[in-house]
Amino acid sequence: MTTIRLIAGLGNPGTEHETDRHNAGFWFVDRIARAHGTTWRSESRFHGDVARAQIGSTDVWLLKPTTYMNRSGQSVSSLARFYRISPAEILVAHDELDLPPGTVRLKLGGGSGGHNGLKDISAAMGGPQYWRLRIGIGHPRDLYPGREVIDFVLARPSRDEQQAIDARMDLALDQVPALTQGHFERAGQRLHTQARTP
Repeated sequence: MTTIRLIAGLGNPGTEHETDRHNAGFWFVDRIARAHGTTWRSESRFHGDVARAQIGSTDVWLLKPTTYMNRSGQSVSSLARFYRISPAEILVAHDELDLPPGTVRLKLGGGSGGHNGLKDISAAMGGPQYWRLRIGIGHPRDLYPGREVIDFVLARPSRDEQQAIDARMDLALDQVPALTQGHFERAGQRLHTQARTP
């Protein structure tokens, strides 16, 4: 049975980006690290911050690339190759413009949807057949008409948006043990059928 052995959260390094919507992937893997009592360490050979967590009976690597978003593949591929982790054993958590705040979706493969981090990972891994945890942040055309996408993703969510995102990430955190045991369908059903936080 295929299980998740690497969970990579996408974002940009540096304190100036900590609260950016684009760092939702970092927020999620930080939650996993806190929940499982593990700490981050910088690993230059993997171009990122790395932590190791025992989740159920599975050893799971957590990764935050420090390469900036558009070079995320350099970090993810270097750790995956070193530990012989296949694309199907990787979950990438990232911000998703096409989902409203308070929505999370689990998906295997597919296109990048214009997300530079996903685009780079797919190129580095030789294809898109890895799992994604799509964390909805909304789109400026719906939330702030006239605002540029780049300005939107590199800015802090409103208080209501942040509360909705946080609540949904907490629900996703509850499904991490199922993912590390290979129960993808069950985890996806629970994420997708739970009523969205207002």
